[in-house]
Amino acid sequence: MPSETRPDRGADLILTGGRVLTMDPGMPVVEALAVSDGLVSAVGRADDILEMAGSGTETIDIGGLTAVPGFNDTHAHMDREGLKSHRPSLEGATSVPDVLDRIAKLAAETPPGEWIVTMPVGAPPCYFGGPESLAEGRMPTRGELDAAAPDNPVCIAGVFGNWGAPPGYTALNSLALELNGIDRDTVPRVSGLEIERDEAGEPTGVIVEYNQRPFVEFDLLPAVPRFGLEERVDGICRSMRAYNAVGTTSVYEGHGLSAQTIAAYRDLWEKGELTVRVALTLSPAWRDVAEARTVMRDWLSHARGRGMGDPWLWITGVHIAYGGEGAVADLAREDLPNTGWSGFVEQAVTRNEFRDYCLAAAEHDLRVHTIVGDDLGDVVPALVEVGERYPVGERRWVVEHIGRARREDLETLKELGVLVTTIPAYFVWKGGGWYVDDPDFGDSVVAHRTMLDLGIPVAAGTDNIPYDPFFTLWVMTTRRERRDNRVLGPDQRISGLEALDLLTTRGAWLTFEEERKGRLTPGRYADIAVLSDDPTAIDPENLRDLRCRLTVAGGRVVHRDL
Repeated sequence: MPSETRPDRGADLILTGGRVLTMDPGMPVVEALAVSDGLVSAVGRADDILEMAGSGTETIDIGGLTAVPGFNDTHAHMDREGLKSHRPSLEGATSVPDVLDRIAKLAAETPPGEWIVTMPVGAPPCYFGGPESLAEGRMPTRGELDAAAPDNPVCIAGVFGNWGAPPGYTALNSLALELNGIDRDTVPRVSGLEIERDEAGEPTGVIVEYNQRPFVEFDLLPAVPRFGLEERVDGICRSMRAYNAVGTTSVYEGHGLSAQTIAAYRDLWEKGELTVRVALTLSPAWRDVAEARTVMRDWLSHARGRGMGDPWLWITGVHIAYGGEGAVADLAREDLPNTGWSGFVEQAVTRNEFRDYCLAAAEHDLRVHTIVGDDLGDVVPALVEVGERYPVGERRWVVEHIGRARREDLETLKELGVLVTTIPAYFVWKGGGWYVDDPDFGDSVVAHRTMLDLGIPVAAGTDNIPYDPFFTLWVMTTRRERRDNRVLGPDQRISGLEALDLLTTRGAWLTFEEERKGRLTPGRYADIAVLSDDPTAIDPENLRDLRCRLTVAGGRVVHRDL
C-alpha cells in the first residue's frame, strides 16, 4: 500500500499510465509512483497511487512509456556542452568557399578589430576528419581568410580531441598570426604541434595538433579570447538543459575541475538554479609534491573525507593524474584561470610522483580520483602500497577511464575496494580501432563483463562524446566500434538491464548516496527519466534511438516532451 502523505494537498506529483523500472530487485516494475517534497513517497499499483492525489497534485499520464531513475553520468564534463554555442558553428560547410562565406558573413556583423573564433571544421559532435570533410581536403589559408575578413583576427579552432580524434587543424588569418606572435621563426614549446609553412618558409596560417587534448592554445595562441567566468556560468546553464533533455539528473566530475569552473557551478548553486546534481572533484594546480602537501594540509579541509556540500552541489577529493608532459603542465598553469575546453588543470606526474601524491592525499584523508586509460598496471602498485597503510576502499578512491586492463590488475582493484568508472564510447566505439589487432580482439578493453563478475563496483559515463546516455547504453550492450562496425570483445557485452544499472544506480556509490539516489523507492530522490521505450526489453541495437520524454529532478519537472 502507498505511504501516507499530506491529506490536504496530496502528493506533489504522480506518474501513472506506463511502466516504472525502480531498479529495486524487491519490486523491479510497478505501475505508478508518487512524489512529495522532492522524494519518491510511494510506488505500486496505479489505483493505489492515484488515491494519493489531492488539490496540489500534478498527475501525469505517461502514455505507456517507461520511467527509470534519472541518469547519473559519472564522467560527464557537463560544463563543456553549453560552451559550444558560444562560438559560431561551421556545420554544413562542405568546401573552403563555404567556410570563407561563413567567415565573411561573421566579419560583416563584427566590429573591426574584434576576434572571430569559430568551432572546428567538420560535423558535430565529434568533428571527425576535419578538413577531410571539405571538398578540397584542406583548411583555408591565411590569405583566403584575409580576403574574407580583412579587418578582424580570425581563428578557426581545431577539434578538441576528446570529442573526436587527432589531428586537429587550427586556421588563422594574418592578423591572428601577428597578434599571437607567430612568424617564420616560431617554434612550438610542446610536442605534437606543427606550424605549416609555404615554400618560402612563412606560416600558411594552419597549425596541426597531434595531441589527444589540444595544447595549441596554451603554447601558440595567447591572444585568442578565452572563456571567462560569465561564459562558463552561461555554458553550464545551457549544458544542464541539454543533459536534462536526455534524462540526466546527476553528474560526477572525477577528472577534476579548476577553481574557475567550480566557481561557475557555485554561482548557480547559490542562486538555486542547478537542475542537475553535481559532484565535483578538485583539479589542483600545484607544481610538486611538497607544494601539494602544503595545499592538502592548509586549504583542502572542505574536500576531505566524504567531502561537503548538499544534495545539489558536492565537493569531494582531488584528481591526481598519471603521465603527461611537463612543458604542457607549466604552460597550462601559466594560463590560469583559463583551462580551455577541458575545465581542469593539466598535470604531469611520473610513476614515483604518483605514489608520493597518493600517499600525501591518504595522509590528509583526501579521496583520490585518477584516470588510467591503458595504464592501469602502472598505477596499481602505488594503490597497493597506499592500501597497505590506509583504507582506500572505505574511503572510496576511484580509478576512472579504464581502457585495456589485465585481469590480475582488476582483481587487485577488487581486493582494495577501489571504485571504477568507465567511458565505453571513448575506448570501445571511438577508439575501438586501436584494439582490433589485440590477440583477444579487445576483450580486455572496458571489460564490463569481467568487472561485474568480479564484483567490482563499476559505473559508466559519457565523457561528453556525446553526452547522450542512450548512445552509451548502446555501446555497452553491442560493443561496436565506429570505423568498421565490428564487435570489439564480444564476451564483454552486457545486458540492457546491467547497462542501465551502470548509468543510474551504481553511480550513487561515488558520492556515498546509495541509500538516497539511483532507485525509485520511497525516501529516495525523485530523479526520474521517462523514456520512449523500455531499455531492458528492446533490441540492444535500438538503444541509441531511445528518447527522453520527461525528466524530473528533485521532484521538479525540468524537461517535458509529452
